[in-house]
Amino acid sequence: MSLFQFKSLPGLERVQGYWRRQGFVKFIFVALFSIFSYQAISISNTHQPGLSVQDRAHNQANKVQINSARRGDILDRHGNILASSRLLKRVILDPMLIDPAFIPGLAQALNMNEAELSALLAKKRKIKSRYLPIKKNLTLTDPILDKLTDFKKQRVEVCTTKPGHAKISLLDKVLNTLGVQSVEGEKIMINKCAKKRIGQALALRQDTQRYYPKSASMAPLLGRVNSENKGGSGIEAEFENILAGVDGKKHLNFTNNANNAYFNPHIKSELLHGQNIELTIDTDIQYHAYAAIKKSVLKHEADSGSAIILAPNGEVLAMVNYPADDPNDKSLYNPSHYRNRVLSDKVEPGSTMKPFTMLLALDQGKITAEEDELIDVSKSIGHLRTNREVRKYGDAITVKKILQKSHNLGTVNVSERLSKEDMYSTWSKLGFSRPLSLVPSIENSGSLRHYESWSLADKRTLSFGHGPMETNLAQLAKAYLVFANEGSVMPLKLVKNMPSYEQSTQVFSKESTHKIAGLLDAVASWKGSGYRARIKGYNVAGKTGTAEMVVNGKYHKDGAKRTFFTGFVPVKNPKYIMAVRLDYPKKCYVYKRPDLKNKCEGSNSAAMVFNDTMKRVLTNDTAIKLSANP
Repeated sequence: MSLFQFKSLPGLERVQGYWRRQGFVKFIFVALFSIFSYQAISISNTHQPGLSVQDRAHNQANKVQINSARRGDILDRHGNILASSRLLKRVILDPMLIDPAFIPGLAQALNMNEAELSALLAKKRKIKSRYLPIKKNLTLTDPILDKLTDFKKQRVEVCTTKPGHAKISLLDKVLNTLGVQSVEGEKIMINKCAKKRIGQALALRQDTQRYYPKSASMAPLLGRVNSENKGGSGIEAEFENILAGVDGKKHLNFTNNANNAYFNPHIKSELLHGQNIELTIDTDIQYHAYAAIKKSVLKHEADSGSAIILAPNGEVLAMVNYPADDPNDKSLYNPSHYRNRVLSDKVEPGSTMKPFTMLLALDQGKITAEEDELIDVSKSIGHLRTNREVRKYGDAITVKKILQKSHNLGTVNVSERLSKEDMYSTWSKLGFSRPLSLVPSIENSGSLRHYESWSLADKRTLSFGHGPMETNLAQLAKAYLVFANEGSVMPLKLVKNMPSYEQSTQVFSKESTHKIAGLLDAVASWKGSGYRARIKGYNVAGKTGTAEMVVNGKYHKDGAKRTFFTGFVPVKNPKYIMAVRLDYPKKCYVYKRPDLKNKCEGSNSAAMVFNDTMKRVLTNDTAIKLSANP
């Protein structure tokens, strides 16, 4: 067969057409692959423009994961929560991604008016905002969260209409891609509808909020956290390192080994949740003290008031101040309303110091404090004149009456028998001018000048709480612990399980302490200066005090005073020791004539706070038996 005859055989034309068709199929495949590759690169560049493929891959394979530490709780002595971090949720919307079709269902889930939500979203879209916190501080049991979770699962029909081009043939698409031609379909409006979920346009984020169940009654003591969830004042700030904890951080690195690929987590810091702090505070006693101090400040139109209650072992049962703000209300913040005046203010305590003058004199045998012992008050001493007091009490007076009537001249007469060195040493042992270490960052330890710098007038005024000393209210209450510990003063304690390096100090003898405690019982009697502190059915002892306030470096002579009452109950084996202070009370009244104004003293203002508080505390304390006293 000739070559010519071979080429003319049937089927040869079919073989040659096969190669042309196979070439065309390969061309189509390469073109489509080019289109898909172009689209993939375009999408990748849209999300991370300006980065190389290698950089983008590295970013996706290397991440830092942060787990936030939970702030520890603050508890009272019985385990009741005083401060805690509540887990909350907030709802975030992306207005640019929310189609109007989602608004009816979204409004219903959020318990919002549909028109109101639509207007709010439109306002945000106008400024191209992609962040709208629509709901905050939702508790984990809030029904809104369940509704939103269900709504996120729902599919809503979303229809869009936008200008576009009619479809062109596949061949035209390929030729357009290769640049052979540029053909567009006819311009038309395209309407598309599809079932969609709201997706990333709705997000639920976790929040924590510091919550203070006891509201303002604890605010100056506990303080509050700032916008960064760090302690800003009080216990929150003092024990920040214990309460805050440490956030956990992990560096996640994608490693491609020859045999396998895996994430290799490198821990930068371990997650450590904050520790709880348990205070010695009793929330019931704290509440009663706060209610009483608030009532008194408002009634007497005082600038402020504060009080502290101690157990015999030195544990702080209550520490209150007023005015005070509710720390749960973030719209309220007045720094003075978070001032813990019990610890931060140094003041002259006035006549509340007279019992210690008598204790020292009794211990040294300078007085007997018996009913038959009379102290001569017929002569003036220094600036203290006798005329008025002699007419009222006579030329001589007992130690009991000196304390009962808060007699300055009688107290100074006794102090004349004491040395400066002994008074200074005793006041130092009682803890005056020494740190308490309860909340060190805010404490003012007061002052007690060394006796070598005292004048004779300093020594005399020191005997009744003025002159070369200033103290805070907690130090004053601490000194009165001698009446609950047979002459010993105990270190104070505010945080349980916190080591204390201070030891108890024996200041007075057991016998002297019992005797003076019995005399202080007369102060809280009908004839005593602290008659408004007496509580029917209970034996109460204590001492009133009044001190002129220092304004611009001088004593204020026109009525600006601080009034005090420091007392304990029962007289024998005291269980509660309380110190009260009111700053500049302006309206005080006669006991049996509440319509008749009187000058403000410790007897008719501060003593009333002790009465109001202790009546409620003792009523709830069944361990203390009623006495037979009327």
